[in-house]
Amino acid sequence: MDFLTFIQQIINGISVGSMYALIAIGYTMVYGVLRLINFAHGEIMMVGAFVAYSAMAVLGLTLLPAVAVAIAVSVLVGVLTDKIAYKPLREAPRISLLITAIGISFLLQNSINVFAGGTAKSFQVPPFFDHLIDINGIIFTPTVIIVPIVTMLLLGVLLYVLYRTKYGMAIRALGFDIKTVSLMGVDANKIIMLVFIIGSSLAAVGGIFWALSYPVLTPYMGIMIGLKAFAAAVLGGIGSVSGAVLGGFILGFTEVIFVAFYPELGGYKDAIAFVFLILVLLVKPSGIMGINFEKSRF
Repeated sequence: MDFLTFIQQIINGISVGSMYALIAIGYTMVYGVLRLINFAHGEIMMVGAFVAYSAMAVLGLTLLPAVAVAIAVSVLVGVLTDKIAYKPLREAPRISLLITAIGISFLLQNSINVFAGGTAKSFQVPPFFDHLIDINGIIFTPTVIIVPIVTMLLLGVLLYVLYRTKYGMAIRALGFDIKTVSLMGVDANKIIMLVFIIGSSLAAVGGIFWALSYPVLTPYMGIMIGLKAFAAAVLGGIGSVSGAVLGGFILGFTEVIFVAFYPELGGYKDAIAFVFLILVLLVKPSGIMGINFEKSRF
């Protein structure tokens, strides 16, 4: 592999990792507050991509209005999922919440399958995102550059909210003890709803970026993407927002570089992500930036 190809693959890896990172943040925030692995999160990403597709193909909206509609619908789905499925089980064993999350995942997959059909849909990529940029032999689309920039901007906004606002303080406090925080006058359900709003919004953005990069949508696209994003959250340190982003970047980079060096093993790229996760956890079981849940949150 020559140097230019290597640089190009690094850029591609960072772009893919950014999308994993956006989705992984939702996993890590919900886990940090509720100790729940929300396995329906990948499907919320899928819903965001499908709603953006429908808004553009059916309603004739341009990309930015379609993104706004997709985020709004994804947030609605995330909030309703919490209120209808998770809230009644707050005091139930964790396994009940886990099984419920898997059930919601299947429900969303099959709902989109019924309403949108099981055949793959082609996402309408605007010309600006589809044209090629050539810089000294390194060829890429604007999406490859825009995705990491937007990811870092959103991470900065999220960290500001978590550490510089009263809502962020409430989210971090809720992660320690929901009952105690409720006794101090904080409406725990509203704060949990805020967590789902943030996570669902980022998942929708991640889904739209994925559709711009890989413009083929299916009702089941959220399964593997969601699992990889969850792996990224665990790799970086579940419960740490910065760790989720770092894990996403590392996972995306590893996946792309592995296929670049060993193209004949491209069919195993999904497995490589999880093998790499296992290797890291053998050395550092809490993840790269794993936090002590007795002392801090996010």
